[in-house]
Amino acid sequence: MTEQNLRHGILFMVCATFIFATQDGISRHLASEYNVIMVMMLRYWGFAAFVTALTARQPGGLRAAVRCAYPVLQFLRGAVLVLATCIAVQGFVLLGLIETHALLMSTPLIVVALSGPILGERATPVIWAGVAAGFVGVLVILQPGMGVFAPAALLPLTAACCTAVYVILTRIVSRRDSQTISFFWTGMGGGITMTLAGIWFMEPMSAPDWGWMGVLCCTTIAGHWLMIRSYAAAPPNAIQPFTYLQLVFGIVIGIGVFHERPGLNVFAGAAVVVAAGLTTALLGRRRRP
Repeated sequence: MTEQNLRHGILFMVCATFIFATQDGISRHLASEYNVIMVMMLRYWGFAAFVTALTARQPGGLRAAVRCAYPVLQFLRGAVLVLATCIAVQGFVLLGLIETHALLMSTPLIVVALSGPILGERATPVIWAGVAAGFVGVLVILQPGMGVFAPAALLPLTAACCTAVYVILTRIVSRRDSQTISFFWTGMGGGITMTLAGIWFMEPMSAPDWGWMGVLCCTTIAGHWLMIRSYAAAPPNAIQPFTYLQLVFGIVIGIGVFHERPGLNVFAGAAVVVAAGLTTALLGRRRRP
């Protein structure tokens, strides 16, 4: 890996996180006006079209992607991810971007906790200490027992758990299926699942919001394309820390666009969660040969 490739990988990931944060803001606007399931269905139609076109250009094309080694698990991956997305977007509406993003940052810690019993991976006591510290940060955000806990806070935590399951399933299918195949099934599994669920919730949409819907589909495609370019340019462990910038961009959009004013506990807890996530990622990388 050259220094130029590393810079390109970081730049692509920074741009991707900004686009994903913008996408979350648009999703919050649309989901506050229309049924979240319909909004996500239309969004995943655009994403499914993108992954289909992208896969068709790869060696073996769509036929190789359909004939994967784990068709059931691949479809389940897409369905779990779209469930996590729907729950997270509902969290944006009820809690706001900032608090929801802060709680979603616990996903890598949940992945570490699940990797042991499901994948048989052993974590050192230091890594487990990092996971525990991260969940202390979650408690700081939630403030249980202080009379301010909102039941809606369970939404981003549930979304984080679903995303962690998606990551675990991805690691399982990656044993035999390529990244291109998994990416294809992410779009198709999510698109089919949302079509079966969302077709019952169709409702009229105003012309301006159709424009926002088009922008949402474009941001979904652009964000994933940049993420692909990022991982192609540099190793994931070198650019993973920059994914936490999505929280920073989410804070800027939440305050600047939606006028959110979260308490200091949210910022303090988010800082603890991010620090714990970065620490466990760094220690995990050093343990791998």
